[in-house]
Amino acid sequence: METLGGAAFAPDKTYLNTCSAGLLPRSAADAITALVEELAAGRPGGAGDWPRVGAVRRSFARLTGTDEARVAVGGSVAVHVGLVAQSFPPGSEILFPEGDYSSVITPFAVRGDLKLRFVPLDGLAEAVRPGTALVALSSVQSSDGRIADLPAIRAAAAAHGARTLLDASQSAGWLPLDADAWDFTVTGAFKFLMCPRGVSFLTVGEEAQRSVVPIHAGPFAAEDENGSIYGPVEELARSARRFDEPPAFPSYHAAEQSLALLEEIGIDAVHAHDTALARRFRDGVARLGYEAVPGESVVVAVPGLDDRVADLARAGVVVSARAGNLRAAFHLYNSAADVDRALDVLAG
Repeated sequence: METLGGAAFAPDKTYLNTCSAGLLPRSAADAITALVEELAAGRPGGAGDWPRVGAVRRSFARLTGTDEARVAVGGSVAVHVGLVAQSFPPGSEILFPEGDYSSVITPFAVRGDLKLRFVPLDGLAEAVRPGTALVALSSVQSSDGRIADLPAIRAAAAAHGARTLLDASQSAGWLPLDADAWDFTVTGAFKFLMCPRGVSFLTVGEEAQRSVVPIHAGPFAAEDENGSIYGPVEELARSARRFDEPPAFPSYHAAEQSLALLEEIGIDAVHAHDTALARRFRDGVARLGYEAVPGESVVVAVPGLDDRVADLARAGVVVSARAGNLRAAFHLYNSAADVDRALDVLAG
């Protein structure tokens, strides 16, 4: 099985660590370099191009089945979640899976006036109850790659009138996402979307938009950006753009290229490719006498093998260790040869 990325990527190692950070396609790296060189020379157009930010917003909307009017751009998941967290009244119950990623939880925890409840991931849908205000979770768990039962969780939340927040950072780019099925989604784009750090997305449903205050709004959040540079903004953007953070332009110039490549290949093709490689790795690990966390995730965790990460690194195979697991992830720039190389090192 060959790669899907072709000449767009040129790793010098066996890179199986997209769950930590994705590789940049060559076109994205070139876009950053071009902008940085222009800035060093005295770019007359300012720090970057707003039309490119708009192109990135539209591309993400197409990849996730939503309208660009529901997409806000920013720089980090924690900031997006913090915006959502401030919209709930004191005493609201927020339900989480145990051990989810800190950026999903901490913005709610630091308020100190919300009721936070934690349950096992596989019991999350059953734990939604009358009075639950929000169910917040990652679609794919960072620590071990487990995929949440997303349809069941959405149905349980709807039955009890609870809102939903999905962190798609470990799934967007390989697992098809219907952003409109959730009140809020947050996505760090530096993993399977293959963007640099500094690119993230918040989607907000039409009804949910009415309850969120754009507390970090500036001229970029105005309906008339050019006419709102000084003094308070008189009219905020009528779309989710009012929740935008100021963009890190080099990252967004690169993101335009990365997301265009994903659109060209297609998420369904990436899903089939990535899951086949993950299945090959799980089967190989089993032949070596180890048991990976089961499932169809492309993030594969093997309990008890975290001490082999350094051995793999010395052999030029990049993986990571989380929560006692060896963690490998497979994406469109990986091939069957990459899987077999990692298994050969583990066997040795």
